Amino acid sequence: MTCRQVRFLVLVCAALVLVAAFDPHALLAQGKGTIKIATQSPLSGEQSDLGENIKLGAQLAVEKQKGALEKMGFKVELVPFDDQAKPDVGVSNAKNIISDANILAIIGHLNSGVAIPSSEIYKEVNLGMVSPANTNPAVTDRGYPNVNRVCGRDDVQGPVGAEAAATVVKAKTAYVIHDKTTYGQGVADFFKEAAEKKGIKVLGFEGTEEKANFDPILTPIKARNPDLIYFGGIYSQGGVFFKQAREKGIKARFLGPDGLDSPDLVKIAGKAVVDMYYTTAAMPPSDAQAKQFAADFKKRFGKNNGPYAAESYVAASIAMKAIETAAKGGKAPSREDVSKAIRQVKYTGITGAIEFNDRGDPKKAVYYLMQVASDNPEKWAENKEARRLPIAPPEPKK
Repeated sequence: MTCRQVRFLVLVCAALVLVAAFDPHALLAQGKGTIKIATQSPLSGEQSDLGENIKLGAQLAVEKQKGALEKMGFKVELVPFDDQAKPDVGVSNAKNIISDANILAIIGHLNSGVAIPSSEIYKEVNLGMVSPANTNPAVTDRGYPNVNRVCGRDDVQGPVGAEAAATVVKAKTAYVIHDKTTYGQGVADFFKEAAEKKGIKVLGFEGTEEKANFDPILTPIKARNPDLIYFGGIYSQGGVFFKQAREKGIKARFLGPDGLDSPDLVKIAGKAVVDMYYTTAAMPPSDAQAKQFAADFKKRFGKNNGPYAAESYVAASIAMKAIETAAKGGKAPSREDVSKAIRQVKYTGITGAIEFNDRGDPKKAVYYLMQVASDNPEKWAENKEARRLPIAPPEPKK
């Protein structure tokens, strides 16, 4: 070996020592390749507020928990995808996701109408999916072994809303509006069925994709004068609807599902939605565990977390735990091994204890009834928790 080669090796070793001094996992993470976890959620468009929470919640989990995999010799990355809340975009992204063999789990989506067709693609390669927010029953009722969720279901959330309509709002009549999506129409159907069983007379059930001028819908609603209007859909459309309803002089109380759980609802609707109720499967910020998570989130990202950030953190934590299990002994895990391990994870964390049943639903999920406290978006975290209900999923229909 020449003197020049010796000097070169000395310099290389010195550089590696310096790198290791700053990052003790850096050297170990060079040898066995890269493990990726993907997210899919709307990062642009009207629903990006909730979608960004899903991405950042997962990112925080990966950053906090990647150390064990790095010690095994793997580099760990989060890869976010923007599904734009559109099924065709979600499916296109899903095809790109499964083509990258380093992606071993997917955290997503926000919209059930995007999750269901996208998960058909994940199923082709047994890519483990853990959803933080998809509540439509069909997400898990198809029985796919790779599809799971950490949140509740709309065939429970709808009836929880109907119970609130009957016992909290004390409504005798209701008018039901939905946004024609898989999620919005689904939860509205479950609300309507349960409300009628409780003796509430449903004066109308109508779907609309309108986002700007609701006068043709509001005029007949005003004429029917319901005690309650239930809106099955997302805050970006619901906020405009509620605001115009009040401007038209409609006095009905308002109620809706977790698609309304966003501070952007009051940005859009203002005082029109103060005191209204909504159900949600997302842990409210008032919870003690949520406060610690919020502090960690703000320290890392410089802003307050919103709905489903904590659930996304939990979903990604479950995926990370499963990947660690599948990688025991330092072997590169397969997608099939990770998918099997996800279903077997028993997790206790921010949102409580989660154990999946054989369909991929949590054996018990928590549903919250919340009341909007202020027209100030910065005070969304101060919304009042009216009820907290741990409920097991319904038995599958035979």
